[in-house]
Amino acid sequence: MKLGVISFAHMHAFSYVKALLGIEGVELAGIADPVEERGRKYAEYFETAYYRDYRELLDQGLDGVIVTSENAHHKEHVLAAAAAGVHVLCEKPLSTNIQDAQDMIDACKANGVLLQTAFPVRYNTTVVRAKQMIDEGKLGRILAMKGTNRGRNPGGWFVDPELSGGGAVIDHTVHVADIMRWITGAEVKEVYAEVDHLISEAPIDDSGILTMEFDNGVFATLDCSWSRNKEFPTWGDVTLEIVGSAGTLSVNATSQKLHVYTDESGYRHQAWGDSMDACLIRDFVDAISSGAAEASVTGEDGLHALAVAVAAYRSSADKRTIAMSEL
Repeated sequence: MKLGVISFAHMHAFSYVKALLGIEGVELAGIADPVEERGRKYAEYFETAYYRDYRELLDQGLDGVIVTSENAHHKEHVLAAAAAGVHVLCEKPLSTNIQDAQDMIDACKANGVLLQTAFPVRYNTTVVRAKQMIDEGKLGRILAMKGTNRGRNPGGWFVDPELSGGGAVIDHTVHVADIMRWITGAEVKEVYAEVDHLISEAPIDDSGILTMEFDNGVFATLDCSWSRNKEFPTWGDVTLEIVGSAGTLSVNATSQKLHVYTDESGYRHQAWGDSMDACLIRDFVDAISSGAAEASVTGEDGLHALAVAVAAYRSSADKRTIAMSEL
């Protein structure tokens, strides 16, 4: 199986490629990146071909492609892959706006290729176990949830709205909104949010608190802020507190780590255990090889999560609750 990567703009591209190379029978056919220095650097590191133009990469008879470009370029790259008959794994958020995301979904369906949204948290062991417990009824009826996805400001193109579509809210809402939809089997009905620029030097939203009501009556809150400073020992967190009629459950998706103290380096954390990214890539490869009719995490999943972030921005701007039906 031949896979390629379009752009190393997103930091997840590195771990995705490392995971890809660990799968037997999978070949990294090349890396396309308009930034030649960056593209050549990673092509040399992974001992593969470099293409400045992504269309040349798509001409190499690929089975699938991983799109890890800037958010604003996802549509262009996904549509080109679909037209070439190449299956797509697209980094989150699926796009910067709802219409582009829908166009991407439609193009992939029209060309008979998979469109999978990169939501690696779905493959985290603790999150998977939480869903199993909820499906087994061990928490009874779900009443409420509290989530966090607090991290560092990534800088670079992430703080350029023309490329990113927004700041912390679009970057960090989509992961947890997707998990909440997945474990409850319900859709977000309304969103109220307060979004602001409070911490970072760049004039971008770095702080956000969302309140969501689902169509089954569950309500949830989410802190999606870039509130971790550069000295914080971890990049951030993904946590959930789930309240049910028969019990409560606490989930920490980043708890597989050791606390290490040395005289030389002071304190640091050392991650261990399974890799969400590796599980995501293997699932994409399996979907292609099995001829699956659709990916396990679809373009529609990406669109629904994106819509929550879009609603949050509108809610904060209008200072009112936004119904998803308004979008």
